[in-house]
Amino acid sequence: MIHLKTDEEIEILRENNILVSRTLAEVGRHMRPGITTRELDKIAEDFIRANGAIPACLGYEGYPAATCISVNDQVVHGIPSDRVIKEGDIVSVDLCTLLKGFVGDSAYTFAVGEVSEEAKRLLAVTKEALYKGTAQAKAGNRVGDISAAVQEYVESFGYGVVRELEGHGLGRHMHEAPGVPNYGARGRGPLLKEGMVICIEPMITMGSKSVVFERDGWTVRTRDHKPAAHFEFAVAIRHNGPDVLTDFNIIEQALNN
Repeated sequence: MIHLKTDEEIEILRENNILVSRTLAEVGRHMRPGITTRELDKIAEDFIRANGAIPACLGYEGYPAATCISVNDQVVHGIPSDRVIKEGDIVSVDLCTLLKGFVGDSAYTFAVGEVSEEAKRLLAVTKEALYKGTAQAKAGNRVGDISAAVQEYVESFGYGVVRELEGHGLGRHMHEAPGVPNYGARGRGPLLKEGMVICIEPMITMGSKSVVFERDGWTVRTRDHKPAAHFEFAVAIRHNGPDVLTDFNIIEQALNN
């Protein structure tokens, strides 16, 4: 069942997602060669708790950390560990907050130091695909309009769109209806209505779209070991267009300072 949110509930969701954006910015400030993904996870958890929220990923279906940190060929759900971040890595950080009974959820892929031109292009295309999908997130459209916008743009560059993972509704729970795939046909899927809140999250590979689920039960990586990128917005559906609850400007200002 799709739960429509009131204006008041959407503002609480905005508060959550601004905190997620601020947390991603804090992680970005510390993203450098030599730091471990476990250290980045602790920075995020401490920041979330210091701001009066709970890290919603921690304990979710048994997940053991506050963040998902996925490096290079890891697409999503990488478990923080003693892995050391290196110059040239691309690192996706996906995290959630629980505040005032609602959940925030966003993701950002960071470039560590000087990365290859191919990696820069992958990140730029994946982020632009998020914007193109988000532009279709308005009342009267269908989920497939978002999906097709992402897929058409990404595949025009020869990149792969992961099929096994998708975006989702967001509210009192981290994952609500509807599912929001990154591939599909325009005019198909659930109707987008005023008051829906969804997460749009392109998960894009430099090579084949095929992925492997690791034995840890969480980590998803590319089958061909080529890099992947992941960006995610929380978006409220409005009649006059998308209301983006996530703020990447907070992250990018931190990275540029």
